[in-house]
Amino acid sequence: MEAGGVEKSTLEIADALIAAGHEATVISAGGRLVPALEALGATHITLDIGRKSLMTLRHVRTLRRLMANVDVVHARSRVPAWLAWFALRGMKVAPHFVTTVHGLNSPSRYSRIMTAGERVICVSNVVKAYVLRHYPETPERKLVVIPRGIDAARYPRRASIDTTARAQFAQQWPQLAAAGALLLLPGRGTRLKGHEDAIRLVQHLKAEGLSTVLWMPGADDPKRAAYVSELKTLAETLGVANQILITPPIANIPDAYAASDVVLQLSRKPESFGRTVVEALSVGAPVLGWDHGGVGEILHALFPAGAVADFNTAELVKKAKTFLNAPPALPSAIPYTLESMQDATLKVYDELQSKH
Repeated sequence: MEAGGVEKSTLEIADALIAAGHEATVISAGGRLVPALEALGATHITLDIGRKSLMTLRHVRTLRRLMANVDVVHARSRVPAWLAWFALRGMKVAPHFVTTVHGLNSPSRYSRIMTAGERVICVSNVVKAYVLRHYPETPERKLVVIPRGIDAARYPRRASIDTTARAQFAQQWPQLAAAGALLLLPGRGTRLKGHEDAIRLVQHLKAEGLSTVLWMPGADDPKRAAYVSELKTLAETLGVANQILITPPIANIPDAYAASDVVLQLSRKPESFGRTVVEALSVGAPVLGWDHGGVGEILHALFPAGAVADFNTAELVKKAKTFLNAPPALPSAIPYTLESMQDATLKVYDELQSKH
């Protein structure tokens, strides 16, 4: 319970359960999100059930005892799912078993456990298709697509680029004050996030007379210093070092979206959903992203103009120029809401309960 989409969804569903008058218990190895979970009224039990070790099997008996008075067990990652499955097999009267496939994990017998639930929640249609393709023995009737959702109140629509927010960020990073146009690529400092593609985009835009600054919050990670050094070297080689800003993660990402002219989602590996796209469009920032995985699915549903053929640099540059010269019309409504995700998940629980 440190950080991440899986952990965030765990808190969100616990919140919905408590609000609906139910009890919610989360079992994990603990982490910085536990106080927030407990503040919702949920119970947390610290048990190291995520470690990939045969020693982790010792927790099966404990889990079986903890599940004795439970109606639904919901597993969100592979090791906990295996432990829950073993525990449930030894119970005379077992609770219902639900799994969520949050990611596009490499197909294997190990990963197949995520299809073992009575209901298997898929966070996008892309994930559902992935499950059916790689685990064809999975009955389609038990797959339920429930997209992730955002709290619209946290990502309110801005009528135009928020110059005040940009000025506030520039107090900490003066480079932003000189930005003719601001490109934003939020994400962890990993090669899969497409930082190199974004830097090359800045080079091409500069060659065509467009002045931009590329801000990459989240990429600056002490554990990935060598990768950050690579990015800086690339920017220097391409002659755009003064147009690249690499920073640690920021807490107020909605303001960063609002301060930007274009948000980029250039993950090299297809993602299962693509929350960044929904967040940015909700605020009112146009998004450009490679047309694959959950990102492509969301863009086609909400903002088709932002979908770019995979790794087609020429098309990316062309669309970026178009967006910067004439900001495009954005969707007026964002259906991927936190409330709809919570309601749909609780409906799955209710349906299983009503069957028995």
